[in-house]
Amino acid sequence: MRKSAEAKDRSPKGISRRKFLGASALTTGAAVFGFPAIVRGQNLNDKLNIAMIGVGGRGAGNLGGVQSENITVVCDVNAKNLDKIAQHFSKARAERDFRKVYDHADEFDAVVVSTCEHTHAFATLPALQLGKHVYCEKPLTHGIWEARIIREAAEKAGVATQMGTQIHAEKNYRRVVELIQSGAIGSVSEVHVWVSRAWGWQSEEDAKKGKDIVFVQDRPAEEDPIPEELDWDLWLGPAPARPYNDVYFPGPKWYRWWDFGSGTMSDLGSHWIDLPFWALDLDYPLSIEAFGPPPHPELAPASMHVTYEYAARGERGPLKLTWYQGFDKPQIHTDGGIPQWSDGILFIGDKGMLLSDYGKHVLLPENEFKGFKAPKPTIPDSIGHHAEWVHACKTGAPTTCPFSYSGLLTEANHLGNIAYRLNKKLEWDHENLRCPNAPEADALIRREYRAPWKLV
Repeated sequence: MRKSAEAKDRSPKGISRRKFLGASALTTGAAVFGFPAIVRGQNLNDKLNIAMIGVGGRGAGNLGGVQSENITVVCDVNAKNLDKIAQHFSKARAERDFRKVYDHADEFDAVVVSTCEHTHAFATLPALQLGKHVYCEKPLTHGIWEARIIREAAEKAGVATQMGTQIHAEKNYRRVVELIQSGAIGSVSEVHVWVSRAWGWQSEEDAKKGKDIVFVQDRPAEEDPIPEELDWDLWLGPAPARPYNDVYFPGPKWYRWWDFGSGTMSDLGSHWIDLPFWALDLDYPLSIEAFGPPPHPELAPASMHVTYEYAARGERGPLKLTWYQGFDKPQIHTDGGIPQWSDGILFIGDKGMLLSDYGKHVLLPENEFKGFKAPKPTIPDSIGHHAEWVHACKTGAPTTCPFSYSGLLTEANHLGNIAYRLNKKLEWDHENLRCPNAPEADALIRREYRAPWKLV
């Protein structure tokens, strides 16, 4: 199968993401770039050969999204997950170690990566280097340097890519983007994004509130028996070695620990910050400042908030975006100035406000928008998040969350965590991947790997 062209919506020479999405549908996207689908030489009825790396948890969900294609390889470090899936795909090669998947790269055209976050980049980069299409769960990578490496490799490979931000494909987000970009609430200068999930390290004060999952444990000193189905050393991969303990496995326990995940900021931020990132055409923040309990060296926080400052870009003026998680909420929410949604995205413009969550939105103040007529839809409804990617693999049409876009979103989310961990307002030099006022950030921007693991 030939490579398909990823939409280069961040290229100075290319068509902009906003104009492209407003003018094209997935079924005609290939023609927009000057090559009709028929030129790709791939019959749409042909099945795509796919290697599945990670088949438990989110991997099982992603498998469900592509199971109509030809699954030729299944891989999971957890033998119990692997054996269960292998029974349903008896013709597929089964592997425990994802590195061995690439020993027979002629068996597949595309790869779906659903490993734990700390191995996303390691499972994704070889596929791109081999010219394979890739779907990777969110967040795209465990860190900023990895996100940049993956984004650049995807651009060079010219293949179809998609990050697993499934809500991006739903109608509500598309209607909100249209409202914001058509000027329904005027020029947007502030965005507030909040989620109530309170997983991770909690301050003593928050722990007493007893809401959601209270997780206050430090790294355990004791070692638990390693589950028979788990290759613990392989699961650790590039992360620092430590004795096995049940607090890390199975998922999503691992995502609270900095060595393996990035907490709620990068996990749910991939879904919730996606909407303002899309609607306001965001890219690199100028500065990032976080607020919360004293940072823990091992664990991501349950509650905190982060403020990003963005420069004017295109038709958009300067912008301030604030993320809140756990018990932290915007002041306007705390004061009862907006509907009391437990999770939400609030756009504040000079002509009004728009409040959204995954499935609904409302213009505020409601009495001032009585009789308001929404603009005619310009962004085509999605054929499905996984279906978009499969279609792109076969035709060269674009996807809506390619790595050129989702890599930028991932970088921004990780910057929020770094600002929190350093307890310092950061200036961001995106060209050189450094914080000029915080050289101590370098170790968090690009982590060290346990030997013999290397990414490049």
